[in-house]
Order: sequence, then C-alpha cells, then structure tokens
Amino acid sequence: MKITISTITQKDLPLTWEAFTKPEHIVNWYFASPDWHSPRASNNLQVGSSFNIRMEARDQSAGFDFEGFYDEIKVHEKIVYHLADNRVVETTFKKTDSGAHVTQMFDTEDIHSAELQKNGWQSILDNFCKYTNEL
Repeated sequence: MKITISTITQKDLPLTWEAFTKPEHIVNWYFASPDWHSPRASNNLQVGSSFNIRMEARDQSAGFDFEGFYDEIKVHEKIVYHLADNRVVETTFKKTDSGAHVTQMFDTEDIHSAELQKNGWQSILDNFCKYTNEL
C-alpha cells in the first residue's frame, strides 16, 4: 500500500530543498513528536549513495537509525530512495506562488497500521515545514 502526505512551505524552492537535504537542517526537524529528536544525520545526496538519520527518545528509552539508498535525484524536483526492506519513498518539490509544495509517497510496512504510519510521517513533514518557515 502507498500513502501520500504533503505540506507547503512559505520559503522558496532552493531553501526548502536545502532544509530537506542538508544534515545540519535535518537534525532540527526529523522527528514525529517533541519527546523525540535527531541527534545526528548524514546525507550523501547522490544516486547510489545513502543517508542515515538517528532518531532517539529524549529520555533515551528508545532509538533507531532511519536509512536509505538513493535511486533518483532531480535537484529541486524529486528524490526517490529505497529503505533496507526495499520500501520505496518518493519526495517531490514544486514551486508555488508563495513557497514550495512538498509531497511524499511511501510504501507502508507490515508492523504498524497504515493510519499510524501516515500520522507519523505527516508529523515529521509538519516539523519540516515549521522549521523551514522559521529559517
């Protein structure tokens, strides 16, 4: 099953792209709730290369690495990657009159409900939008 989520930033496309792809920005927004954070991120934005984002509970009770491998990159337009379990994620970027529209479509996994996954991914994307709009 595929799920689609989206947000619209109030910043131009180049800044939106930078906030989405640069590790120094990613650590500031890549978590679904305030009781989590991302202490580190690495990103080699090239086809065939990878990214790794560490997500941890602030109380140190849990944590995991979110990582994937890039399949397609069109600067300021699209990023496609696959995760270790071969689920595919596609992120598109489109210029709007007042900013940028960011859409993600991702394959679900079998452990959590589709609704929980959609809400979690949307929360992360909402954090991204809030962070980007404050830049």
